[in-house]
Amino acid sequence: MAVAGNRTTILLIRHGECEGNREGLFRGRTDLPLNDSGKLQAKALAEAVSVFPPARVFSSPLSRATETSQAISERCSVPFEIRHGFNNMALGKWEKRKKSEVEQEYPEEWRLWLSHPERLRISGGETLSDVQRRAFANLNALVNIYTGETFAVVSHRAVLKPLLAAALGISEPYFWKIHIDTASFSILTHEQERGFCLVSLNQTSHLEHLISEWV
Repeated sequence: MAVAGNRTTILLIRHGECEGNREGLFRGRTDLPLNDSGKLQAKALAEAVSVFPPARVFSSPLSRATETSQAISERCSVPFEIRHGFNNMALGKWEKRKKSEVEQEYPEEWRLWLSHPERLRISGGETLSDVQRRAFANLNALVNIYTGETFAVVSHRAVLKPLLAAALGISEPYFWKIHIDTASFSILTHEQERGFCLVSLNQTSHLEHLISEWV
């Protein structure tokens, strides 16, 4: 472990594109692999973050995240490991459903999703508070282990947004105040005396093709 007080750099990375992104699905824990575009995005992303570079990569267990992590791992010649605390939000009955169908079948919940998703409770799923607690606990544990180093976390939109809100002390409603695209990276630092600092958000200049999700 490095000397306490050193600056730790965390690369927060959203996985590359999968068919669920193109089809407008709520993905949740459904294990969708990268599509062809997502594989190209992962390679471009790996090249972009190689300038830092991370000493280790921690990944959600879902294949769209592990495939993205693998690309970074190979480009940067560093190991990656699964971290279940960064798994995507469990969405219960909304899993693998088209957003347009959810809008029609669950109009009240849909309105809450668009306005204040932190208050949303989906049958069989997690709340954003559940996700935030587990993801932030994992991030803090890694910061304590890798103090003064650089590491990457590859995860999902519904994990990275609450994670950033927790790190920066952003109160509810925060979800729609933060935008994170597929195959983007953001840079967060941590110092013992100052805590977390957002250096860069949603970097996408390395991407040629991008579908931006706003719901």
